[in-house]
Amino acid sequence: MATSKAGLDLGRAAYDDHRWGEAFGHFGNAHREGGLPAADLERFATVAFLTGHVDDGTDALTRAHEEYLLTGDVPGAVRCAAWLGIHLLNSGSSAASSGWLARGTRLLEEVDEPGAAQGLLLIPAAVAKLYGGDAAGASALFSRAHGVGTASRDRDVTCLAQLGQGQAQVMLGHPADGLELFDEVMVAAISGEVSAIPCGIIYCATIGTCQAVFDLPRALEWTQALDRWCEGQPDLVLFSGQCHAHRAELYVLRGQWDEAMTAAAKAQERSARGDPEARFGAFYYQGEVQRLRGLFEAAAVSYRAAADSGFDPQPGMALLHLALGEVQLARHQINDAVAAADPTWRSRLLPGLVEIELAAGDLAAARAAAEDLGRFAAGYPAAMPRALAAQADGAVLLEEGETAAALKPLRTAWTLWRTLEIPYEAARCRVLVARARRRLGDEETALMDFEAAGKEFEELGAAPAHALADALIGGATQARDDAAARTGAPDGGQGPLTGRELEVLRLVAAGKSNREVAVELFLSEKTVARHLSNIFLKLEVSSRVSASRYAYEHGLMA
Repeated sequence: MATSKAGLDLGRAAYDDHRWGEAFGHFGNAHREGGLPAADLERFATVAFLTGHVDDGTDALTRAHEEYLLTGDVPGAVRCAAWLGIHLLNSGSSAASSGWLARGTRLLEEVDEPGAAQGLLLIPAAVAKLYGGDAAGASALFSRAHGVGTASRDRDVTCLAQLGQGQAQVMLGHPADGLELFDEVMVAAISGEVSAIPCGIIYCATIGTCQAVFDLPRALEWTQALDRWCEGQPDLVLFSGQCHAHRAELYVLRGQWDEAMTAAAKAQERSARGDPEARFGAFYYQGEVQRLRGLFEAAAVSYRAAADSGFDPQPGMALLHLALGEVQLARHQINDAVAAADPTWRSRLLPGLVEIELAAGDLAAARAAAEDLGRFAAGYPAAMPRALAAQADGAVLLEEGETAAALKPLRTAWTLWRTLEIPYEAARCRVLVARARRRLGDEETALMDFEAAGKEFEELGAAPAHALADALIGGATQARDDAAARTGAPDGGQGPLTGRELEVLRLVAAGKSNREVAVELFLSEKTVARHLSNIFLKLEVSSRVSASRYAYEHGLMA
């Protein structure tokens, strides 16, 4: 018994100092030697979850619930039921989660003054509404929980409810209001006003939402804060995987792709050890780097692993199919994802939708998506949404033949990408600027822009984009060399295209689908798609409509 008491004291001391690994060992030993009272079973459950021992945590929290019932502490039992519901929901055990939440609700009916436990029980119910598409209903439940937490002076409940209110505001289309609530609740988390598990939930949910609405400065600031929080708790497994996944996303944007792959690998390791919510980001951002580097088979494997988490790996998977020339499959996937997405996630899909619809030649659909993105950016005028909206607008204008009008938004986007230090997007935008300048007759500046973008792609290791830039540099050089001899009249030649590519272009310009072209030329659809990709590359266009217009304007239909 003395040994058990000593182990219990050591466990409590380690718990108070956030030495989670030591606390887990001491509480475990004390529990095996003589059992733990309910409050210490709760502590044992907390350190078990934090260190990745999910089964031990679930068992300890279940025993704590039973102990509280035996001692007549119904609010304590309800609190355990609520946390069991939350943990089980996060691990994918929705039926068991629902059972515990129902038990907690029933027990509340036996209590005249349930206090903070009532507010905590409202949190998972509100989250279910939030992700079930009822953001307004979720907001109402979070407000009730916030009121209960405030009245009970329970900072865990109050801050979790405020976090949920912020998420609901973002989903209701009020991102600025939501992010203000996040800033306030993050101050409470950083200052140590909330306990460890609610604190981790607040960090990760806040960063995830900031990234979803493209608020890069906030995402970076809070990720750095989460880094410090995790580093101060070296035994931490829960939340640490999500931290690495958030870092991977930021590294991808900043062009630090080797670092992104390292962070993704760490997130995968922590996900397997007890941080299941890290799985999607761990594999998705690994897939993003692989796709941008041209490692398409590896990217497909990573996206499928991300999908195993239960989330759709978009827009990355659709953009991968686009890179492979599978345009219709890309369209199908991205449009399905947009139709199913909540307003927050939808904004992340729109840039990919614009790119894919342009490649498919559906200018009306591309214009509609670009306008949607513009409305989102107008509602929350941070730098990254403005850059995305301006680039999308410029790209569509370019394909619509409004070259002079396209140049202004493209220059705006390019400046914003450079300010944000997002090199890949800056280089992609510079290619669009160069294409516009070339069409306007400024071959010298266009060549300079193509070469600068190509150099950036090469330094990043973005092989597909670098190959495109190289081809455009060749085209710009040829155009510059031929400028003096150019009369402006179509010459009926095939230009940079091979004979087979010219045959494909003529049939496409005549309105035939890839399948019809394949039948007529005795080719496979994949071969036709590959020829079209080469045609787009050589003609500096990104859609069937633009390629067809080029064919007619340059006398290639004869």
